[in-house]
Amino acid sequence: MTLLQKIIHFFQKIKRWLMGQYPLSKYHFVVEWGGAKTSFTEVSGLSLELAVVEHRSGDAREHSTVKMPGLKKFGNIVLKRGIQAGDKDFFDWINTIQLNQVERRNVTVSLLNESHQPIMVWRIRNAWPCKYVVGDLNASGNEILIETIELAHEGLSLETV
Repeated sequence: MTLLQKIIHFFQKIKRWLMGQYPLSKYHFVVEWGGAKTSFTEVSGLSLELAVVEHRSGDAREHSTVKMPGLKKFGNIVLKRGIQAGDKDFFDWINTIQLNQVERRNVTVSLLNESHQPIMVWRIRNAWPCKYVVGDLNASGNEILIETIELAHEGLSLETV
């Protein structure tokens, strides 16, 4: 980080302190996957869960189990966007799957501030498509055609900027 960036960061902190801290808005974000930035209307499933392992020794004085953290489990990420003519990246990606071989990609979801700079970044490791859905076609409808891709992955981390 350069000196100028540090000074800007310092003044941004002072500005937030003077104006008060407000909760973050969720409507301004960008997704990068496989080296490309893509517009999405919705991202969901950014979750991490730890299994609970219960154990009790036979000679324990307590008549209850001890609860310990077990393996991490990550929820599938769901990405939704309007279909654009000629863009079939999702469909091509899911069609790279053959038997147990799949093209894995790292995905980044960045929540942006009013200056379009990331303020929170979720990094998704080794993601691959496990489901692809195109919204219903309806001759009397008046909506955008939405495609949905669901990603299985092996890790989720969060960075604050």
